[in-house]
Amino acid sequence: MAETLRVGGGEASSRIASRRKPAFRPAMRRRHFLLFVALTLALVAAPEKWTAAIEKFTQVDATNPPPRDAVLFLGSSSIVKWTTLAKDFPDVKVINRGFGGSELADSAFYLDRIAIPYRPHVVVLYAGDNDLQAGKTPGSVAADFAAFCTKIHAALPATRIVYIGIKPSPARWKLREQAMQANALIAAHCAQDQRRAFVDTWKPMLDAQGQPRPELFVADRLHMNPAGYAIWTPLLAPLLKP
Repeated sequence: MAETLRVGGGEASSRIASRRKPAFRPAMRRRHFLLFVALTLALVAAPEKWTAAIEKFTQVDATNPPPRDAVLFLGSSSIVKWTTLAKDFPDVKVINRGFGGSELADSAFYLDRIAIPYRPHVVVLYAGDNDLQAGKTPGSVAADFAAFCTKIHAALPATRIVYIGIKPSPARWKLREQAMQANALIAAHCAQDQRRAFVDTWKPMLDAQGQPRPELFVADRLHMNPAGYAIWTPLLAPLLKP
């Protein structure tokens, strides 16, 4: 666009190139946002603690690549110990990438290595239990879940996320109020997007007196036995179909 300059009482025309800001393309915006999410997760996760477990997964993947378009199970020891996934869900391809003792932010931190490359059509997550035990607040657990969803959907926008609600265990019954609050916050977050689903395991695992059913757990009163997983299976099955 031409501008007219007055110099010494005369007029001089000068062509000044329009200095438009470069368009902030969607791809750039996405990269910057993913960087922000990654930095946030780095502050709350403890990735070095799980290096050996993640390396083991990547070594297995190199020699025996997992199937694409499968159902990926992520999370803590309740996922690790679910050794009957293929039998319990025979109609879908399943991948188990749980690592015991982990928190929700840990699973989110490693999505680039143990989730996104597999391009699953469903990701099933159980995490948050250990977070509360470590002293995190329900709000912090819910925020970590939101970051988890953001990272998944930035890379795989069509992938569905199924969150298994924190279970009521005898060993952590003292944390029941925090667990119920975290579940409520995450359920509300899931309700905002049809690609997310919340599975309530709380009520089915309580007895008539509102206490955790001890027959669903092994001796440590924290981890489930086959009877516990038998409750989870029919709750999840309808949500795993392509």
